[in-house]
Amino acid sequence: MRSGTAPCSAAEYLLYSEPKKLYDQVVDNQEPKYKVIYRSLKDAIGSGTYAAGARLPSEHELGLTYGASRVTVCRALSELKSDGCIERRAGSGTYVTEAVSKGYAFGLLIPDLGQTEIFEPICQAMVAAQEAQSNLLIWGQSLVGSEATVSDAEEACRRLVSSKVAGVFFAPFESGPGSHAINHRIAGLLSELKVPIVLLDRDIVPYPKRSSFDLVGIDNRRAGCVATEHLIQSGCRQIGFVGRTHLAPSCVARSSGYRDAIAGADLDPRSGFVERLDPSDPVRVADVVQRYRPDGIVCSNDRVASELMRTLNELDIAVPDQIRLVAFDDVKYAHLVTPPLTTIHQACDQLGAAAVRAMIERIQNPNMPARDILVDFRLVIRESCGAKVARAGLVSAVPC
Repeated sequence: MRSGTAPCSAAEYLLYSEPKKLYDQVVDNQEPKYKVIYRSLKDAIGSGTYAAGARLPSEHELGLTYGASRVTVCRALSELKSDGCIERRAGSGTYVTEAVSKGYAFGLLIPDLGQTEIFEPICQAMVAAQEAQSNLLIWGQSLVGSEATVSDAEEACRRLVSSKVAGVFFAPFESGPGSHAINHRIAGLLSELKVPIVLLDRDIVPYPKRSSFDLVGIDNRRAGCVATEHLIQSGCRQIGFVGRTHLAPSCVARSSGYRDAIAGADLDPRSGFVERLDPSDPVRVADVVQRYRPDGIVCSNDRVASELMRTLNELDIAVPDQIRLVAFDDVKYAHLVTPPLTTIHQACDQLGAAAVRAMIERIQNPNMPARDILVDFRLVIRESCGAKVARAGLVSAVPC
C-alpha cells in the first residue's frame, strides 16, 4: 500500500507495485534518481501496466511511491513528455498517450543513404528510438542520386502510402539538376495525402527560405562560423569555402556561417572566396589554388574534404603544412584519411531520437507551426587543421 495513505484497491496496487518493483531492480545502477524513475515508468508504460489513455498517479503520490521529491518526479515526467509517452492535461492530470500503446508505422525516404554517410547512423538511432515505443520503420523504394527521376519518387511515395504509414522521414536530395523537382514532388504528394513529413538534415527549399515542414538537424550556419573561426585561430589568413556544384541548403547555410566568421575577423574581406566545384578535378582545384593562394579551406562536408585532400596530394600541395582543412559531419572514415580530418561532429544518436519525437508530436498536434529542431554539435580537432594537439597524436573535442 502507499505510505501515509488509505489502503489501495487491487487495481491501484498493480499501478503502484509494478513501477516500484522495476525501480527496485535498477536503483543500484547509481543513475540520477529522476532517470531511474523515468526508466521505471517508461518500462511500466511499455509493458502495459499503464495502458494507453490511463491516468498516472499524481506527482505527490509518485513521490511517495518512489521516495523522491516532487521536483525529481517532475523532471522524470518531463522526460516522458519529451519522448511522447505522456501528456499533461490542465486541471485533470497526466495521461499515457495513445501513440505509446498503439504504435505507428513510419516511412523512410533517404535517397542518398549510400552516398551521404551521415544518414546511416541517424537511421540506426531512429530504429533504436522507435523500438522503445513499439513503432515500425518502413524503407521506401531506393532512390539514388542523379539516377532517380520524378517517377521513381512518385512510386516510392505510393509504396509507403500503401503501407499505411503515419508519417515519413525524408532526407531531401542534395545534388543533381533534377533534385529540386524530385524533392518538391515527394513533399507535394505526401502533403496532398495528409501524411506528416519530418525533414532530416536539410530543407527542400534553398537557404535561407523555409518550407512548411519540421526539420531536424544542426545549426549549420553556426557550425560554419565555428569551423572557420578555428582556422582563423590556427593562424590562417587566406581562407576559402569549397563545395560541390549543387550545394544542399545545409551546405549553403555553412557557407553563410563561413562568411560571418570572415566578416567578424580582422581580415581583408576580399581575401575569402566561395567556390563550387568537383573536388576530384585536379585542373579546377589547381586553378583555385593558383588564383587565391589559400592557407585554409572550409569544406562543405567530409566527402568533399577527403576528395580535395587526395587532389591536393596529387598536386604536391601538403595538408596541413601548406593548406589547412576543416569539414563537417565526422563520418566513420574521417579519422582514417591522411592526415586525419578536423570536422564538425553531428550527434547522430540524438538526431535520430529527436526525429522520432518530432514525428510523434507532429502526428498528435498537426496544426503546430513548422519547427527547426536543432541538436548541438562539437568540433573534433585532428591533424588536417595543423593543430599542435593533433600533431602530438591527440584528438580534441571542442564544445560549440
